Parts: sequence; structure tokens; C-alpha cells
Amino acid sequence: MPRPRVHDLDRVLDVAERLVADVGPEGLTVRRLSAESGVPNGAIYHAFGSLAALRGRLWLRAATDFLALQSELVDEALGRAGAVDAVVAAADAPAVFAEGRPAAARMLMTVRREQLLGPDLPEELADALLGLDRKLVSEVLCRLASALWGRRDGPSVEVITTCVVDLPTALPRRHLGRLTADGAAQVPADARARLAAAVRAVLDLEPPRRGQTASAATERLGRRR
Repeated sequence: MPRPRVHDLDRVLDVAERLVADVGPEGLTVRRLSAESGVPNGAIYHAFGSLAALRGRLWLRAATDFLALQSELVDEALGRAGAVDAVVAAADAPAVFAEGRPAAARMLMTVRREQLLGPDLPEELADALLGLDRKLVSEVLCRLASALWGRRDGPSVEVITTCVVDLPTALPRRHLGRLTADGAAQVPADARARLAAAVRAVLDLEPPRRGQTASAATERLGRRR
């Protein structure tokens, strides 16, 4: 008897990334994925169990790879330059990631996680995503706050979050949503330079100490809006 065909699951996920990035989460169906990848519906269900599990695996793979790259960039900057440059490097990670994984970068930066993942996400995948979130906090956010100010408290981590999550989401996002003529996703050098300048400006002000007056916290929230 002929041996069963073995399908490349990473290739299936690559196609799924592109579909989500191009047409949004609603465009990712098993039928469409089968047509685009050439893998039968049954093989997709056999490999992933359900569409919800496939979507969870898709996001987890991209987010894990992105965090690994971001952590590597932080390591290099801390060893070569210093803490401020390490925060800038972490903020620049989406642009670097897009150079090698354009569809994954576009998905992570232009699609909210809750748009792709629903309440029927398998528990083991939900736990893995929670673990990844905790790893981001401990290995990137807290680490950078400690390197800059010798602190790992809420206010200091919030400032780092502004630099490496909020600003990169706001500034390069529009560029990642548009493809170049050759199908690449690229953040222009000017946009990356402006992001770096914005990060450095935020870091010029040391975070408030926990327990500052409510009026100071309110003023900061007002500026963020």
C-alpha cells in the first residue's frame, strides 16, 4: 500500500498567516486554507483538531518567534551599547521581524489577538499564550526597567511597555499594513528613526514612584489619550 502523504504543517501555518494578514481573521477558514495550501480539509483537521486550535497554534508560533527575536536584540544591545539602546532595539523588533517574516509581522501588528482567538481556544494553547505573556513581562519589560532604573515596579514597567508595545504598535503599523511592489512588508528608515526618537524622549523622564499623587497619575493618563 502507498505510504500516506506527509504535509508540511509549517507551510500550512505560513499560508494561514498570509490569509489573516491579507484578508483578516474572518478570511481564515479550513476550506480556504485547504484551497490555498493544497492540503485536504481532512488532513488539516487531523493535524490541528479544530479551526480554533489552528488559530491558536498560528498566533502562538508567530508570537513565540517574535519574542525570541526581540529578546535577542535586547541581549545584543545591552552587551554592545546600553539600556536605552536596548529599549530602542526592542521597539524596533517589529520592523526587523518584518524583514524575515512579513506575513507574521503584519498579522501580529495589524490584527488584535482577540480578533483571531475566541473562547473555544483549547486550554493548553490558552495556557501557552499566558506563559508567553509572562515571559514578555519578565524577560523584556522587567529586564529593561531594571537595566535602566534598577526597578521592576508597576510604574517603571508601564513606561517600558509604552516604549516597546504602544509606540511600535502605533507608528510602524500603517507601513506594515501596506505591501511593497515585490510583496514585502517594510517599515521605512524614516519611520524607524522617528520611533527611536520617540522612545528616547519617553525615557528622558524617569517613571514616578509608586504612591505618587492621584493627580500625577491622572495627568499621565490624559497625555496618553
